[in-house]
Amino acid sequence: MQEVREEGLGNIPSVDIQELLEAGAHFGHKRNKWNPKMSKYIFKEKNGYHIIDIRKTVPLMNKALKFAYDVASRNGHFLFVCTKKNLRDTILNAANEAKAFYVVERWPGGLLTNFETTQRRLLRIKEIEGIFEEYNKGKSVYVKKEIVEFQREYQKLLKKFGGVRNMESLPDVLYIVDPVHDSLAVHEANLLKIPIIAICDTNADPDLITYPIPANDDAIKSVSLITSILVEAIKKGREVSLSWQI
Repeated sequence: MQEVREEGLGNIPSVDIQELLEAGAHFGHKRNKWNPKMSKYIFKEKNGYHIIDIRKTVPLMNKALKFAYDVASRNGHFLFVCTKKNLRDTILNAANEAKAFYVVERWPGGLLTNFETTQRRLLRIKEIEGIFEEYNKGKSVYVKKEIVEFQREYQKLLKKFGGVRNMESLPDVLYIVDPVHDSLAVHEANLLKIPIIAICDTNADPDLITYPIPANDDAIKSVSLITSILVEAIKKGREVSLSWQI
């Protein structure tokens, strides 16, 4: 494959073929797991596995980066989603760096489509924190046994909603590492017409994704590279947003 580069994106980070190849982003799934809708992004088959055409990944990823930059420059909010155990820490750290909300545990059904209920759960987290604060000051009406019960409830809520605890409205964009694994997130975002940026391996349906990035969604190097460049685009966009506020 010959190297293909997009024209300069100015202040927006971009990616090239060599970086993606070195990260193994071109390795797809076994042939028997493919989604025919990904055929236009497949370069060839090798030893029963599909090889992704990285020449097509580059312009699509750069398009996604520009979109993310533009949203961030308008002070938009991002929600990062990845519930794969081996990638949770990578996405958690990336979300924190990008100042994005995140879901890295099991997707809470109705998180977006039943947002009023979600807001009540988030309010409950703050209520329990208030109870803890009063207890630590010696002003609580609750006894220690009741506080222990509150702690259990609090930990359960944090596990499900900790990454979105400060999300006061629906996000402007979802970034989903594996739209097949986290299909519920894709479904809810599409119902609400929230744009999605997602890595689409050869088993994915790119028609469900606003900004598909054809690439390996299993390898840590591939996901880390794509995610880190996306984070840089968001950070650059936020710098523009801050400059307008000064």
